Amino acid sequence: MGHRRAALTPLGRRLVVDRVLLEGWTQASTAASAGVSRATVAKWVKRYREEGVLGLEDRSSAPHRRPHALSPWHVHRILRARRRTGDGPHRLGPMLGHPRSTVYGVLRRHGCSRVQDTDRSTRIPIRYERERPGELVHVDVKKLGRIPPGGGHRLRGRGAKATSRKGRRQGYDYLHVAVDDHSRVAFVQVHPNELGQTTARFVLDAAAHFAELGVKIERVMTDRHLSYTNSGAFREALVQIGARHLVTARYRPQTNGKAERFIQTMLREWAYRRLYTSNQQRLRALPGWLSFYNWRRPHTALGGRPPFSRL
Repeated sequence: MGHRRAALTPLGRRLVVDRVLLEGWTQASTAASAGVSRATVAKWVKRYREEGVLGLEDRSSAPHRRPHALSPWHVHRILRARRRTGDGPHRLGPMLGHPRSTVYGVLRRHGCSRVQDTDRSTRIPIRYERERPGELVHVDVKKLGRIPPGGGHRLRGRGAKATSRKGRRQGYDYLHVAVDDHSRVAFVQVHPNELGQTTARFVLDAAAHFAELGVKIERVMTDRHLSYTNSGAFREALVQIGARHLVTARYRPQTNGKAERFIQTMLREWAYRRLYTSNQQRLRALPGWLSFYNWRRPHTALGGRPPFSRL
């Protein structure tokens, strides 16, 4: 997505291209009407001619190559020194001849920048993972704004005005997710709320889904939302499936980190991956993406294998 002060959205770029190629406007007059430079108009016309509509989408600002990036040998040297000494960037930097910020960046990207995340004796990064499927399932909810008819601000731009009060208030979808701690297999349902009755129904459906895969849920971890901790219906659902209820420590949402991480992946790769023209269009794309995630998408923590490979 473009930055908040961007003059053109993908829809605005298409309008600029249509004015030049279909309506016969000059690039100068088109630029003046859109409030951009002539070079900007020429850029989007060129991209459209070469790549079609996809050429009008935002592109990553990451560089194609980084000639000054650390070589794998230097990265390995920093990680080896970290494991051997346990020192931080302030000591490793001068010792290895790198800026402290460079050393910190390497440690952070490889998950060993904090002392509490590594074993004290071996200094190997600690990864908390249950031994078998179903031993622990992480459950969480993500509130996601519905897309109005015709597309939301990601498609139409922040300046686009709704035509009615109903158009301004589309409400929210509540994405209820369950992620198996060992395999990372995920189960997702969309509901209109996150009340106790809804969370209870979801955990029953999740248990039935995992049972079809040959997995019995033994423990369910949630945060401290009242729909989990104060709901009699949710407690009864856990009794029905024979599972214990675990809650995260106060102010420690990372305890439920596998669900949090899955939600981030789901938003990036499904909800915000493309420009949807309606909320139903986005919801119809969810089952296909979820199947891809569980069956084919490589998972870094699983050695590049998909979650279902562990069932």
